[in-house]
Amino acid sequence: MNVHLTGRRQFSFLLATGLGLGVLSACTGGPPSSSASAGPPVPSRTVVPSPSTEPTPEVPPAATPTPSAAPAAGLPVQHSIADPESPWLVVNKSRPLAPADFRPADLRAPLISTAATGEAALLNSTTAQAAEAMFAAAAADGVGLVLASGFRSFETQRATYEGFVSSRGQADADTASARPGYSEHQTGWSFDLADDGGACSFQPCFADQPAAIWVAGNAARYGFIVRYPLMFHAITGYFYEPWHVRFVGSEAATAMRDGGIATLEEFLGLDAAPGYP
Repeated sequence: MNVHLTGRRQFSFLLATGLGLGVLSACTGGPPSSSASAGPPVPSRTVVPSPSTEPTPEVPPAATPTPSAAPAAGLPVQHSIADPESPWLVVNKSRPLAPADFRPADLRAPLISTAATGEAALLNSTTAQAAEAMFAAAAADGVGLVLASGFRSFETQRATYEGFVSSRGQADADTASARPGYSEHQTGWSFDLADDGGACSFQPCFADQPAAIWVAGNAARYGFIVRYPLMFHAITGYFYEPWHVRFVGSEAATAMRDGGIATLEEFLGLDAAPGYP
């Protein structure tokens, strides 16, 4: 999402009580750029967190897992984990995009409710189509989902990350913002959600909002997973983000859900990626 969070003092209290893990994230950094057209008009609402320059509190590390065989190997259809155009692409702190400045050729604005503008309102065409189906199903169940932040170019991610390094130092920046070429947002396969009630955007309490609850229970049907689950930061490299969803296809997402597999790294039998090499 690349935005700062509000209420840092409140967060310090939440962190002390075990509820503040989600603020150290792959998405934190600053509002996305508006360098590309948003495409057809979509409903809009504003999600504008306030900036903060206070240092990021430390949290205890989760246990580092032991690599295991890939449950994904049992699926009849296999996909590349390195091709940026593959739904099984893995981008984390040990697996950068190649090329680093990759930009999807099929970006478009999905016809869904959005708080994003410019390039942040775009997804690759496969993800956009799946998002349209998921948002429609949620609406039929009386739950309003909002696209808060989608695609982010290499240039936008570089500006965001460099801003963090300048203000907070590289070590702290690496806990809060993906380096350029290492962000899932650059792939077009991921986006950040908000709830149409506007509560708890990009905050740990989003997990208790109707949008997050519905997505946690239903996203797999539409090919999505919550990419950075609670207490798996020693594997993914990022703390809990109940708002960050990733398209992997319904077969893989369902296999992960049914098998109790929390992370894409575990599903594909990859090593944990808690930090940059």
